Amino acid sequence: MEQESQKERLNRELIELLNELRVALPGVQVLFAFLLAVPFQQGFEKVSNFERDVYFATLAFTTLSAAFLIAPSAYHRLNFRAKQKDRLVLVSNRFAITGLGLLALAMTCVVLLISHVLFEPVVAAISTTLAGLLFVILWGALPVLLRRSSAHDTHDTHDTG
Repeated sequence: MEQESQKERLNRELIELLNELRVALPGVQVLFAFLLAVPFQQGFEKVSNFERDVYFATLAFTTLSAAFLIAPSAYHRLNFRAKQKDRLVLVSNRFAITGLGLLALAMTCVVLLISHVLFEPVVAAISTTLAGLLFVILWGALPVLLRRSSAHDTHDTHDTG
């Protein structure tokens, strides 16, 4: 198999990153739209102080997530043809990881908010803990474990970035 050049690798990594962001961004947008509409719904004034605080934390995490997940596009546009693709890929990857972490927090907070409104506090605590663990395992621990195991696997020659 022919080795790719540094330029080809950077182009591939940037395309992969942008494709991954195309998957994450619609979820952030839907969550953000939902959160923008909630305070204007009838009955919102009846929420508890705790629910209001969780709502605002969710809104803040969603806003930050959107900012970090959209940042690679802005970075790319503002540095177009500046011959800094290696830096673009590195910084954009960090933006994306941060944005996904913030999205996991936002989605966990949404589970807390909705389950607290619908159920007893114990059920809300359990469902929120399970949601948070799901994100930690699927978006954090599992990718790290798989990366470590593939580093030890001498038969794995496929580079996924």
